[in-house]
Amino acid sequence: MQHVRSVWCNAAMALTLGLAVLSSPAQAALFGGDDEARRAILDLRQRLEQSQNATRALIEQNAQSQNQSQNQAIAQLRSALLDLQGQIDRLKSELAQSLGAQERLARDLTELQLRQKDVLNTVDDRLRRFEPVPATIDGREVMVDPAEKADHDKAMALFRQADFAAAQGALESFVLRHGASAYVPSALFWLGNAQYANKAYKESMANFQKLLRMAPNHPRAAESMLAISNVQIELKDMKAALNTLEDLIAAYPQAETAGTARERLSRLR
Repeated sequence: MQHVRSVWCNAAMALTLGLAVLSSPAQAALFGGDDEARRAILDLRQRLEQSQNATRALIEQNAQSQNQSQNQAIAQLRSALLDLQGQIDRLKSELAQSLGAQERLARDLTELQLRQKDVLNTVDDRLRRFEPVPATIDGREVMVDPAEKADHDKAMALFRQADFAAAQGALESFVLRHGASAYVPSALFWLGNAQYANKAYKESMANFQKLLRMAPNHPRAAESMLAISNVQIELKDMKAALNTLEDLIAAYPQAETAGTARERLSRLR
């Protein structure tokens, strides 16, 4: 812009000087008449036009340079905006993927919690099936395994129905499966009775004797001794039967079964 101003200033000075020369009579005479003055004016005009053309060229060149700079700046700005938009789009895509992953994780977590709940409920159900339950065995309150109680009740139901063969099988299976159960002494007693009903006398007597060895103070102990004497009578071993009755009276004198033993002794002697 300084250069443009300088050109304009020089052109103006030249024009002013020319006019001053032409307006001076002495100078007009110096040029030798109208023709020389006319040539001088034309020359000044030509110089002025050249100066104006140079000025216009400089202005246009400067404008073009400014336009190019502006265009470059605009292009750079546009490129930066496009890059920024690309980054925004990538961030949106990554955010959408992250949200989708979070939603999938939330669904997976919910499904896992539901499965865990089902597993826990299943485990609880199984544990409840194995939790001890109260039972009354020969007048005593005890806690037993539910499976033991179910097997014992099933066997006793068969005995009450007088299905002694089936009851014998069920009670034998019970003793084998639940050897440490609180039901075992009672199961041996009823197994001996079922075998006695099925005329399996030796097996019957063996189970009564096992009961006495296992639980000599069992509520059914005196009855077991009386049952042993009955088996001995069936086996025609009267001496052994008498001895068993005497042992019963000596071991359990206060038992109701002891009175039955005394009556039987009096008849057998």
